[in-house]
Amino acid sequence: MLPVPVPSAPAPSDTGPGRIDRHDPPPPPGSIATFRPGDVVRGIYACTRKDRLTAKTGTTYLAIELRDKTGAIGGRVFKDADLVAGRFDRGDVVRVQARVERFRDELQLDVAQIARTTPQEADPAAFLPVTYRDMEELDGFLEHLAREVHDPGYRGLLERLLADEGLRTAFRRTPCSRGRHHAYLGGLLEHTVAVATLAQETCLLHPRLNSDLLLCAAIVHDLGHTQAFTYGAEIGLSDAGRLLGHVELGLRIIDGLAAHVPAMDEARRLQLAHCVLTHHGPDQSGAGRRFGSVEAMALARLNALDVGVKGALEQGLP
Repeated sequence: MLPVPVPSAPAPSDTGPGRIDRHDPPPPPGSIATFRPGDVVRGIYACTRKDRLTAKTGTTYLAIELRDKTGAIGGRVFKDADLVAGRFDRGDVVRVQARVERFRDELQLDVAQIARTTPQEADPAAFLPVTYRDMEELDGFLEHLAREVHDPGYRGLLERLLADEGLRTAFRRTPCSRGRHHAYLGGLLEHTVAVATLAQETCLLHPRLNSDLLLCAAIVHDLGHTQAFTYGAEIGLSDAGRLLGHVELGLRIIDGLAAHVPAMDEARRLQLAHCVLTHHGPDQSGAGRRFGSVEAMALARLNALDVGVKGALEQGLP
């Protein structure tokens, strides 16, 4: 039987801005951790602070903070500060040209140019936390679990999902939340594999369960997260995520995939939709205050188990 792929919590020495574990490879050139006085910096970083201040001389300047995965550094923009301020905001990923200086025993940047980048220029993985699990390994788990579904409707749906390159890429990138469980890039895939593995094991223990329904539901239950977030200096909510939520978004994605699967009839769609709607519990959906199937109840319990264990590992016991 496959082990439940829940990663261990990172050790305290592995976390925090600018901390690099001795077992990690050296930071790449251009990383904040490599900056030295006199360096000329040209690169893309996350802007985590932007304040308009006034010097004792009465001159306006901008105080900023830039961050990447290796650390953070403050900076100042003195020339045309008011004009430059309109070119970016706190939370943007920015392209910067600057010189590293030492001021009061700390490094800071004298910024010559700074402006927000386009989404195509910025790789979120350069600035945001990422799963410690190997993504190829998690992908392999997901494919294995999908092959364990044999019903032609549910299997066809999962085949459509795995064949959709855009959706598959989003699946690998997406977190499960911004500040709770699995709040890092790749968190969705990690959580999904964990819940689906628990579902597979549960079906072996309880063979009367509809294993095809439960396993399929476990794989797609959080699919809406792939459209719920934005990525910049921080993980944010998209308009769709804020206004509709990941459950409704997931149902729409599932309906789009199911439309191309002839064996995915109305009965199967309803059973699967009910599992997705109630995976946080029946009170969280508009389908009434009771589970409509044992599979829906099982999914909710397994989802809560992985969320709870992950939260305890990362944040301690409640």
